[in-house]
Amino acid sequence: MIDSHCHLDLLAQKKDLRFALESAKAAGITRIMAPSINPESWQALQGLSEQYSGLFPIDTALGLHPYFLTAGSFDKPHSSPEENAQSVEERLRQLEDATTNLHPSVKAVGETGIDGHITVPLALQQHVLYTHLKLADKVSLPVILHHRKSHHLLVEALKQTKYQGIGVVHAFSGSVEAAKGYIERGFYLGIGGTITYERAQKTRNTLEFLLEHHFDKLLLETDAPDMPMCGRQGEPNEPGYLTDVVNAMSERFTVSTQEIVSTTSANYLRLFNITS
Repeated sequence: MIDSHCHLDLLAQKKDLRFALESAKAAGITRIMAPSINPESWQALQGLSEQYSGLFPIDTALGLHPYFLTAGSFDKPHSSPEENAQSVEERLRQLEDATTNLHPSVKAVGETGIDGHITVPLALQQHVLYTHLKLADKVSLPVILHHRKSHHLLVEALKQTKYQGIGVVHAFSGSVEAAKGYIERGFYLGIGGTITYERAQKTRNTLEFLLEHHFDKLLLETDAPDMPMCGRQGEPNEPGYLTDVVNAMSERFTVSTQEIVSTTSANYLRLFNITS
């Protein structure tokens, strides 16, 4: 199994990371994608990819998460809007610099995107997303997209930037039509803990369609330490719990756990252009 979205640096703040990774390996995890949220994050993740290379490969991505784009999210907790704008631009410059000399673990640009639930100004989120998309095209890396109440805005961004690459919409929980829109553009969809909940009927209905028609576009993910699985509420999520997603898919639909694991793993390697 491959966890296509796991914030290892944030998990390390909540659990013993070595124990969590050893547990993940015992559960059948063979690889992890660790997207970043800011420059400090991507530096930490690259270090973790080296530190734990003996367990399994840890891929990383370079990005600025929309949650962390306003004053107080970086190193100036009381900065003015003008200072914060300068801070964001400086981090975007750092992002571009980091792609000129890629660490071996870097396989994508992200996590970036648009979130309709937060107070970060939409214009700022769009500016940062557009910059990520243009950079991903420039360096020929897939992009990892975050969404909440923003599918139409993400599609608009892909059109406005004339994005030519591919990527993954992580923690996908949209409609069949939204899924088709991304897939037509070459995107993959990350399936996580949402489907372990009985209340997630819309997402399950979409997943049923995707398993029948677009199984080759699905990835598995935990989004650890967030998005706890059903029955594990109140505790940090971790990559070893990915088996909960696989089992939920297998029990709900007529597909074996072996097929889920082998297909989604092949999808991951294809998306991120990994041959070894």
